[in-house]
Amino acid sequence: MTAPDRQSSHPPDYDPRAFPPFAVTVDLAVFTLRADRLQVLLVRRGEAPYQGDWALPGGFVRPRESAGGAARRELAEETGLSEATAAHLHLEQLATYSDPDRDPRMRVVSVAYTALGPGLPEPRGGGDAADAQWLPYGTQGPLAFDHDTILADAHRRIGAKLEYTCLATAFCPPVFTLGELRGVYEAVWGVELDRPNFRRKVLSTPGFVQAVDGPPKLTGGRGKPAALYRAGGATALHPPLLRP
Repeated sequence: MTAPDRQSSHPPDYDPRAFPPFAVTVDLAVFTLRADRLQVLLVRRGEAPYQGDWALPGGFVRPRESAGGAARRELAEETGLSEATAAHLHLEQLATYSDPDRDPRMRVVSVAYTALGPGLPEPRGGGDAADAQWLPYGTQGPLAFDHDTILADAHRRIGAKLEYTCLATAFCPPVFTLGELRGVYEAVWGVELDRPNFRRKVLSTPGFVQAVDGPPKLTGGRGKPAALYRAGGATALHPPLLRP
């Protein structure tokens, strides 16, 4: 017996034209640490709507493309980051934004992503972006579309995940000091942490960091050179590292 054709199993009166069309886009909240500050990647729109305004990088999902694939493609196209750099960023889906009036062109549903990376290079505008820059988070001013909401949601998500996951190491280079790791928390949370207490919590958490053999790193301060670490094998923090 021949298996039924799944494509022919639709009701004969089904007409896709009976449903209003809409587009799907991706938007990216990309964060890094530069000069010990949390910075966000923004692009200046080169086309209407909101021409000349700052926005999150992103664009339309192509017909034969997944949302995740579109996110990495747009990240490379609109910012000038190499495909290799874009492919190795920590990228995770944030939320879906579907307010009917969020885009003046047509009904557009956006799948938003958060991307993290250590010491990312200077971007350059590409695609329909006239410019691309890193700006300190909180200084960016109003953004196009509903990108203020997306960016705030992304920052809130990162701040919360730092408490119970090892996400902070995604902001660090492959080998880092505990001072550099502490700087991630301080930049994202906007607080100053007690150094001895932070060190004790990190080193007492199984799998959070792993000591690296070799000479310690000169940090430029008055203290002794700092020991080096890399990310451990854990993904969750038990107990969590709660913000003050």
